[in-house]
Amino acid sequence: MEPGILIITLICGMLVSRIGLPPLIGYLVAGFVLFVLGIDKESLPLLQELASLGVTLLLFAIGLKLDIRSLFKAEVWAGSSVHLVLSIVVFVPILKLFGLLGLSQLTSLNLEQLTLIAFALSFSSTVFAVKVLEDKGDVQSLYGRVAIGILIMQDIFAVLFLTISKGDVPSVWAFALLLLPLAKPLIYKAFDRVGHGELLVLFGLVMALVVGAWLFESVGLKPDLGALIIGILLAGHKKSSELAKSLFYFKELFLVAFFLTIGLNGLPTVSDIVLAALLVLLVPLKILLFVYILTRFKLRSRTSMLGSFNLGNFSEFGLIVAAVATYKGWLPPEWLVIIAVALSFSFLLAAPLNATVGNIYQRFQQRLIKLEKSPLHPEDRPIAIGNPRFLILGMGRIGSGAYDELREQFDGEILGIEHKQDLVDLHKAKGRNVVQGDAADTDFWEKLDRAPNLELVLLAMPHHAGNMFAVEQLKKLNYQGKISAIVQYSDDAAALRESGVHSVYNLYEAAGAGFVDHVIYELLQDSEKNAAQAEETAQVADPKINAESNS
Repeated sequence: MEPGILIITLICGMLVSRIGLPPLIGYLVAGFVLFVLGIDKESLPLLQELASLGVTLLLFAIGLKLDIRSLFKAEVWAGSSVHLVLSIVVFVPILKLFGLLGLSQLTSLNLEQLTLIAFALSFSSTVFAVKVLEDKGDVQSLYGRVAIGILIMQDIFAVLFLTISKGDVPSVWAFALLLLPLAKPLIYKAFDRVGHGELLVLFGLVMALVVGAWLFESVGLKPDLGALIIGILLAGHKKSSELAKSLFYFKELFLVAFFLTIGLNGLPTVSDIVLAALLVLLVPLKILLFVYILTRFKLRSRTSMLGSFNLGNFSEFGLIVAAVATYKGWLPPEWLVIIAVALSFSFLLAAPLNATVGNIYQRFQQRLIKLEKSPLHPEDRPIAIGNPRFLILGMGRIGSGAYDELREQFDGEILGIEHKQDLVDLHKAKGRNVVQGDAADTDFWEKLDRAPNLELVLLAMPHHAGNMFAVEQLKKLNYQGKISAIVQYSDDAAALRESGVHSVYNLYEAAGAGFVDHVIYELLQDSEKNAAQAEETAQVADPKINAESNS
């Protein structure tokens, strides 16, 4: 039956993807289909092992991408904490009301069980939210960074719950894990030497599953917590992003097994589906709570609303919490299926909401602006750019080189835009006029002051999509000056020219031409040097030439 499991899972995932929803909904459906066909998850121990590995690698991957500094921002750590508490406070009475209305799944639950359900429903989906941000190109936007920070904080809350739920008292040897940072130089040295191929993947699996999960479990701690902590330990290495990418498909494949095991718990009844649909009514409340909380931290109403809609769904981590709760007997088994169906419904609601959030904001803009607190968040204030003649979007090596060339003739009339704050600080230290901003983010253009004497915009961003987006935004601002761009591929150059860019320079062609010019120059220099040496040799060899030259 194993081939049938793979085929059914693939078909369900493809069908769901065709209608624009995350494939994980298809995997849940596949689990239900397999249950109908008589497949018992107890007969598939390998599937459950893979599901456990998927959760472990998910937490390890989160740790690899975690910038600890981002979690110390008030809008992230305090915002996520306050939202968690308020969600439980608001959701528990609503769940109690549903029970009083006659929903049998809720009538017999006590306050602790209702709180546990509210806790599971308070999480937002990391998988769904990041996918939406990537599709919009807003991962580096302020609202995107705030949303991702809140998601990571929620993941940490979930890991703490999983650790506490283990129920065992850790061994005294658990204190030895505090010495792990001392091993960081040795681990980093091994990280440097594993290269970029299969050894890198093997290194990641050993770190996540052995040094992380197995080591922590051996001293009485939750293995998932170990995977997260080891991921955080490796996050500062220059190859951490590469490692996360190399393990991505392992993690995704194993998580397929997790969603299958959820579906294999049983089919939802009609009353389960009705209750799941009612639970989705909590999603708008989640969004409203996020909007109110984020504006309290002085973010603009637009930033708060975009981030809140991105977080307006239920989470796969809520499923993990429910899975542990049902396994421990804290919740009736049907609640795992109910939350799984509610998760799917929340994605069905969240997809169109995120697509139309701009229109929704425009409709309620005047009311939402009243929620804003002054002064605004430092990163969410209007961007003052002065009155430059030249604007460079992207201050990497190419943008920096262009800036320095222009500075020789137009010093004081150039402005660079760079989204990485550490690079902005470096440029300022070198005397360049650079401000922080992401030209691939709609927020940047919303906050940008006008520069009436702007003559030239140079697009030096590394990604073609970002450059194209910048061109569209410049058109919306009715910019009348010239636009130049750096590209890597010829088809990108054609697309930019069609969009109205005046001059496009192919990076590789320009590099090739420069390389040839350099080689020819070196050859000419060598030829002149050889000719001079030959003349000197001839003079030394012929006394008459020496005499003539002396005379």
